[in-house]
Amino acid sequence: MLRKIVTLIVVVPLAAVIIAFAVANRHAVTVSFDPFSAASPAYAATVPLFVLIFILVILGVVVGGAAAWLRQSQWRRVARRLDGENRRLLHELSVAREQLVTETQRAAAAESAAREVAKGLENRRTEAPALAPPGRA
Repeated sequence: MLRKIVTLIVVVPLAAVIIAFAVANRHAVTVSFDPFSAASPAYAATVPLFVLIFILVILGVVVGGAAAWLRQSQWRRVARRLDGENRRLLHELSVAREQLVTETQRAAAAESAAREVAKGLENRRTEAPALAPPGRA
């Protein structure tokens, strides 16, 4: 809602200024692209002045945007390289986590197996006191 209000506050006065500019500059001008023959140019166009100015402003915005885009190419290249490196590191991290989980499970299994073996040995000692170490029987 606030965005619409701000847009109206900016667009309505800007539109009024553009309309006033167009009305004030309605007279026709001749645009010639022949620098050698001003009297009879090879190509000449007669357009209202505001149309010529709008075309030049739009052309300036496009050329300026293209120039800025070209200047920022090095930063886009760096961002792509860092993105690739980030993806590689995330993959390495997930592989390391999977290995950690696997090793933790193996260690837990080995520990429980060791407990079972120790419990089995303890049971044998209580069943056969002759096999028990001295002092335990």
